[in-house]
Amino acid sequence: MSDVVAATVQSFLDECADLDRLVAGLPADGWRRDTPAAGWTVAHQVAHLAWADEVALLAVADTGAFRTEVAAASADPVGHVDRMAAVGAVPPYAALLARWRTGREALAAALRTADPGTAVPWFGPPMSPRSMATARLMETWAHGQDVADALGAQRPPTDRMRDICHLGVRTRDFAYRINGLEPPAGQFRVELTGPGGDVWTWGPQDAPDRVRGTAEEFCLVVAQRRELHDTGLVAQGETAHWLTFAQVFAGATKEKVRARQTPADAGPGKGRVGERSRSASAGTGGQRA
Repeated sequence: MSDVVAATVQSFLDECADLDRLVAGLPADGWRRDTPAAGWTVAHQVAHLAWADEVALLAVADTGAFRTEVAAASADPVGHVDRMAAVGAVPPYAALLARWRTGREALAAALRTADPGTAVPWFGPPMSPRSMATARLMETWAHGQDVADALGAQRPPTDRMRDICHLGVRTRDFAYRINGLEPPAGQFRVELTGPGGDVWTWGPQDAPDRVRGTAEEFCLVVAQRRELHDTGLVAQGETAHWLTFAQVFAGATKEKVRARQTPADAGPGKGRVGERSRSASAGTGGQRA
């Protein structure tokens, strides 16, 4: 096990622990509270994470069983994700919490012992164990934001977001292609201020297309938890277009998610449910540099 894999796996577990602290003491009505993802309660969010961690463990340790899961999901990927969340989002909620805790620790152990050069299969392109850990970190952070929004909780930003930012940058071309667009040929620059005041950068300094802002807001946009115009991000050139559909996870595009929403989903008091993806379930497999 390499030090970088171990560090990323630990970041994933630390992100899980932060979300765990939000939900561990919830009464039953807290678990049933609606989140900004249409039709999903807090329990659905945690059940989805538990299921996705279990599927990721199959991808690492039992590829045959993983292929069976892919086959089950292939006919209706979004519907399958919803069904799996619904199956897990039932009382007793203590059992759901225990399931999530057990599954994430088992996945972490498997990632720690996997050959760092292994190509782990996934719903998108295969990825390395480190990339899988980054994808699980990203998804836990994204769904944790849904839970925090539902509970009215504030989450202090952490340096763990740097891995999510990196994944967001590396998946720019992926976002274009799944929306039927050709990625721009030119280079771009991303300059983000981390929680401690450090500036994290990607791309050449003289690139005309660029993004500036906080790491937290960039993560919110690429994970489709906020719209670009609701943040203080400053985007110049083509990046201003990219950030309207940026997507750091595999799955339905923003437009397809919106098309699935019913009028009731987007009604008064529903917050941003008509816009927010239910799932960041399948990290794109964008490899680490």
